[in-house]
Amino acid sequence: MFQKFYPDFYVESAYEIPYEELYAKGIRGLLYDIDNTLVEHNEDATERAVELMNRLKKLGFSIMLLSNNKEERVARFNRKINVNYIYKAGKPSPKSYLRAMEQMHTDKNTTIFIGDQLFTDIWGAKKAGIPAWLVKPIAKHEEIQIVLKRKLEKIVLFFYKRSIKHQK
Repeated sequence: MFQKFYPDFYVESAYEIPYEELYAKGIRGLLYDIDNTLVEHNEDATERAVELMNRLKKLGFSIMLLSNNKEERVARFNRKINVNYIYKAGKPSPKSYLRAMEQMHTDKNTTIFIGDQLFTDIWGAKKAGIPAWLVKPIAKHEEIQIVLKRKLEKIVLFFYKRSIKHQK
């Protein structure tokens, strides 16, 4: 019932993903949500985010930001990291995920998505056929509409974690 929302991987942070291992396995494209995935909501790129993006570029990854935010917000975040982006992405629609892969010259087998929300980020990636990495949200305080979604996400994550235990 909830499987369409289940991530392929669930990790503490986008900063803890084993990127070198992924590159060795043939992953070449990284799609990122911004808010609460790389920085707190509406925050500019932090030094930590800049360092991560520079490290990933040196490894050889193509990187694209995929955000439902307006261009001003995405461009402001991107100022220090200088990667490609799609704003007003319409997640969870798979269209922007597919367009991003086309622009990065990657495909479903060589791209992953990293985000913090099940019902937009992860579901959209799953609909596009891309492996989805869910990260725990960075900020503790969020806008009311996100808070309401998080309550529903807790239910889905309960069943996701239970299914993982049964697989072991």
